[in-house]
Amino acid sequence: DKLSAYQTVHTCLRSIAVMISPIAPFYADRLYRDLNGTEDSVHLTDFPIAQGEQVDLELEARMALAQQISSQVLSLRKRERIRVRQPLRRILVPVLDETAAARVRAMEQLIRSEVNVKEVEIIRDGENSAISIVKKVKPDFKALGPRFGKRMKAIASAIQAMDASAIDTLERDGKIEVQPADGEGSAWVDVADVEILTEDIPGWLVSSASGVTVALDITLDEALQAEGLARELVNRVQNLRKDSGLEVTDRIELVVHAEAEIQHVLKENLDYLAQETLASDVTWGDPVEAENIELSEGIFVALAITKTN
Repeated sequence: DKLSAYQTVHTCLRSIAVMISPIAPFYADRLYRDLNGTEDSVHLTDFPIAQGEQVDLELEARMALAQQISSQVLSLRKRERIRVRQPLRRILVPVLDETAAARVRAMEQLIRSEVNVKEVEIIRDGENSAISIVKKVKPDFKALGPRFGKRMKAIASAIQAMDASAIDTLERDGKIEVQPADGEGSAWVDVADVEILTEDIPGWLVSSASGVTVALDITLDEALQAEGLARELVNRVQNLRKDSGLEVTDRIELVVHAEAEIQHVLKENLDYLAQETLASDVTWGDPVEAENIELSEGIFVALAITKTN
């Protein structure tokens, strides 16, 4: 997988170097030569030709959905000031059809890794859900006015009267036919004519945007808090390794000084700490030359690392 990723990035950068060469000639030439290990100029290379048979529209749709879900979850974390290194239990993703469900399932591992949650739960029409997500629709008068003129108020009232099923139809199809009470017949309302809102639920944060709704479980139990502290510690040790000039593959001895309660919490994730920091040995004591670090608000530890043979 890593080799495939390198090859993909190399191909993308090489193509970009060729395509930008007319407008950034010197930078493109340097990039092209560095990528290919050659003195040949990018300006002597043919432009790439689009290969339609290699375009995977379904893959693009899956990735776009994964990006949208991840963006909304990360925004919820930021709003609540929950650091990304703090694992959370799960997110809930309501979907309108099996196609969307299949796309979320295909990208589940990527989403979990990107937003640091343990589970991605998919629900359809409120089934198999521990919570009920309530949606409301709000008319966008700036969009409705130019389209409907004097009928705007009647159509806005019809929009506000929409039930959950109608809102789902609007999200799925991008438009819906409403029956205003002004006696002038039905009207078609586009999803761009409204704002779809969601209500937060105790213990959850909910976001809805671009036809995608996510609910984030922000309840932290002791196990999640312990793992969050362990991840913060790993991050600090990795920074120490970098500042000490260690190579990525160098193994170390790690000494940690912390209060008994914090030490107990960190020991629950000892294997993870050792694996991620390449620590051959993790000991608990009071190192002579230590780096004092704040892991979380009000939680301090002292760290020392030594390269091993």
